[in-house]
Amino acid sequence: MSAPDDRSGLVNGTPWRLLALMPLDEEVNRGLFEPLGAEVSVPATRDRDGLRAALSEAELVVGDFTGTLAMDAEAVASAPRLAFVQMPSVGVDSCDLDALTGANVPVANAAGANTRSVAEWALAAALDLSRRLTWSDRRMRAGGWPQLEAATHGADELGGRRVGILGMGAIGTEAARLFAAIGCPVAYWSRRRRPDGVYKELDELLATSDVLVVCLPLTAETRGLLGPERLALLPDGALLINVARGGIAPDDAVLAALDGGRLAGAALDVYDQEPLPADHPLRGHDDVLLSPHAAGGTRRAQSNIITKVMDNVRAAIEGRPVSDVVNGVDAVIRRR
Repeated sequence: MSAPDDRSGLVNGTPWRLLALMPLDEEVNRGLFEPLGAEVSVPATRDRDGLRAALSEAELVVGDFTGTLAMDAEAVASAPRLAFVQMPSVGVDSCDLDALTGANVPVANAAGANTRSVAEWALAAALDLSRRLTWSDRRMRAGGWPQLEAATHGADELGGRRVGILGMGAIGTEAARLFAAIGCPVAYWSRRRRPDGVYKELDELLATSDVLVVCLPLTAETRGLLGPERLALLPDGALLINVARGGIAPDDAVLAALDGGRLAGAALDVYDQEPLPADHPLRGHDDVLLSPHAAGGTRRAQSNIITKVMDNVRAAIEGRPVSDVVNGVDAVIRRR
């Protein structure tokens, strides 16, 4: 293994080559990573050809949080010098972990950086749907006065409603705490059972949740998990809050559950296709609260993410172990 000459980021006199895929201005990317000792580049074009060309010399990659420039198997094959991928997000579903692991490339995420932000969004969205706040706002702006209509349309207190959490990672755990604090009975289902909390099997949880909060990562096992059959298990008039990924609860299945009356409302921060197409029927549905994949988009969360990314890039350059590696590869980054 080549060791750094000093803390300048040089290895045998040559700086690490870092490819920044975040959709930020090139000067912003350079301003973030060049002071750490890296030679920074960005793709000439934000498409597959631009990505493949840029990867040919890249050693360190800071990924694209939008998923547009995915580190899939084809991208990995285009990167013979690749030694490390750092995602500026908690989710890593735009990375082909099998391909990266097979190439012995560690992948790290920004675990915990937006936990509070996303959990607060889930609670705020549930309150909005439960009290019909946005629904009433739309009518007020159109000249109406829905003083009595909101209750007729289902407005009710959130406290006391049964909340089911799908996925008890950091976000799910924090969401469970926030909902419990306002008086909601909370249960959960997760791939790993926790030592505390009320655990229920998946179908039982769905059948007993007035509010379902989806916090699972998107994997081969969770894709399509909440299809029409499973959404049909929810009590009539349930609310769906999705802060995970659209593919877990496909848009068509959510629309059908809304139109069929199983769901009284849905708060969606994520979609099958992002950005959500301008003519998508979700945009015109009266009982849907829409957000542009921004549940984790607070200033504090963004600062936390950038700090974690920069700390890990600095550690990689200096020969120290990086943190939050998600694919089990050695956390000390070695030059190819």
